[in-house]
Amino acid sequence: MTVWAVLCAVVVVSLAVLVKLDRLDVVDSDVGVVAFDWTSAQTWLVGVLLFIDHAFGTVAMTVYTAIAAVALWTRKHRRPAYWTVGVMLAASLTTTGLKNLIDRERPVWEQPLHLLQSYSFPSGHSSGIASGAGVAIMLSLILVRRRSVQRAVVFVALTLVLVVGADRVLLGVHNLTDVVAGYAVGVFWVLAGALLYDPTPRARPVEAFASPVPTTRQVAVVLNPIKVDDVPVFKAMLERTAAELGWSRPSWYETTIEDPGRAMAEQAAIDGADLVIVCGGDGTVRTVCGELAGTGISVGVLPAGTGNLLARNLDIPLFLQAAIDVAFNGQDRAIDLVKISGDGIPEDSHFMVMAGMGFDAAIMEGASEEIKAKVGWLAYVVSGVKNLMFPPVRLEVSVDDGPWTKHRARTVVVGNVGYLTAGMPLLPDAAIDDGILDVVLLHPSRFLSWIPLALRVLSKGKRSDELVNRMTGKKVSIRARDETPRQLDGDAIGPGQEMCCEVLHGRLLVRVPR
Repeated sequence: MTVWAVLCAVVVVSLAVLVKLDRLDVVDSDVGVVAFDWTSAQTWLVGVLLFIDHAFGTVAMTVYTAIAAVALWTRKHRRPAYWTVGVMLAASLTTTGLKNLIDRERPVWEQPLHLLQSYSFPSGHSSGIASGAGVAIMLSLILVRRRSVQRAVVFVALTLVLVVGADRVLLGVHNLTDVVAGYAVGVFWVLAGALLYDPTPRARPVEAFASPVPTTRQVAVVLNPIKVDDVPVFKAMLERTAAELGWSRPSWYETTIEDPGRAMAEQAAIDGADLVIVCGGDGTVRTVCGELAGTGISVGVLPAGTGNLLARNLDIPLFLQAAIDVAFNGQDRAIDLVKISGDGIPEDSHFMVMAGMGFDAAIMEGASEEIKAKVGWLAYVVSGVKNLMFPPVRLEVSVDDGPWTKHRARTVVVGNVGYLTAGMPLLPDAAIDDGILDVVLLHPSRFLSWIPLALRVLSKGKRSDELVNRMTGKKVSIRARDETPRQLDGDAIGPGQEMCCEVLHGRLLVRVPR
């Protein structure tokens, strides 16, 4: 990083000297004439170029910077917020200083497309977009774990850099060397800023809550390695945070294809862990939490899956460092666990968020791991469209061992929380610590019936009828007439005819934000 920063500085200084000595005028003039003549002949393009000029000017970039800084600040990412403002401000001040120092006039045309009075070298638009793009890329690498999102940010950022640079030359308001120098200024301050002030969020040490029993502050980590892009970097980050906050060196337990975390969580408890941190998708989190229920051991959740339903409903941050901070510094909250049984369901199975039969389970089956890795929860949307006319299921429901009632539904969901995949408020009254299960049966009889159903769900309507039938209880038993797809916490578990769900009130301790 240091080498590249020095190289950018050399480029800026070299171009400044050559421009001051008028050694680049011929090259800039030749390129500028060709670009300007072509633009003048494309009358439709001028309006587009002027829009780009305004969209990425000094005022606009200042607004974007302020929005980004406020967003980072509200998410308690103080260091990235400071760094973002510092980099953008330094690039802007450097550009202004160089303009006044070199005092290069802008290109002159008989019929200019756009008139500007300030100096030309270096391009302020180019330095602004280069520094802004660099900030966006750096923040995505720090705060976003999903590689597909990181690649998308890099692609969009670099595309904007090229578009804005081309805009300056095509409008005839800058020379090519002005744009290159602007790029170098922006990139320099991104790199120099990272060297001078590490933007990586830091854990915030806080006073620990009083513990009713002595604690040795031993921490264990159950990790699904395929959910983390760079395992050594992740381990180093977590171990550094543990040391900063006075915890022991973490013990590591990695899940396997054969065991998603049951034996690992059991061994962590046997080894005397006071805190078990689980990093993985909803399936890994469900398995580890089920094994540690009733042990009194606190569980910290680092969401690394597609849905991350438990984390979303407990307000646990999806950003890695922030989630680590909560795992170490958060407060314990006793939440409910749900025991589930049925044909083909292994003994001692549990879920944390929801269980379902029918349409919702068909969605989970249709969302492949490959698609989820590329587009995240949008994979469920694609699968949902494909399964939109999943046939109704004939089933019976018994609540708290009461009489069986007959129903027809495209899907039935037993929930422990209110918000499900993509933030859908399917069970608005559900709470994860109330000792009550919430049930909803959805039966859109025709294709167009999905519209009022969606409006009812999104508006959090509580009316119960044939379209949206709601129930509550501590124990819910469901039996279908035919084999029907089933899912637990977003993971398909194979078709079956039965599900019996029973809430275990306050059985698990989970770290949540203070």
